[in-house]
Amino acid sequence: MGSSLKSAQFLIDSRIADAARGDAGALYDLGMVYSSGASGVGIDLVEAHKWFNLAAVAGSEEAMACRSEIAEDMSPREISVAQKAARAWLAMSSARPRYAA
Repeated sequence: MGSSLKSAQFLIDSRIADAARGDAGALYDLGMVYSSGASGVGIDLVEAHKWFNLAAVAGSEEAMACRSEIAEDMSPREISVAQKAARAWLAMSSARPRYAA
């Protein structure tokens, strides 16, 4: 595995660990990584929408804006898949908020 791929995986793994503890900043960062393709990660708007949605649920206004912006480039089916993935994350997360995405 190349150095940049290792760094990208380390970034994602560390932010996911923080996200599982309810860190809204980590949720937002994951949305940014997937929406921009940062750190060598491929752009994935469904994954980005999921993370921005979770960050928005956690109270991030920036995530709300980003979620709306990328939703303009997504189909209704893609948005539905992203929302389902966010609900699944909430269901399995130990830091699950009391409200749903």
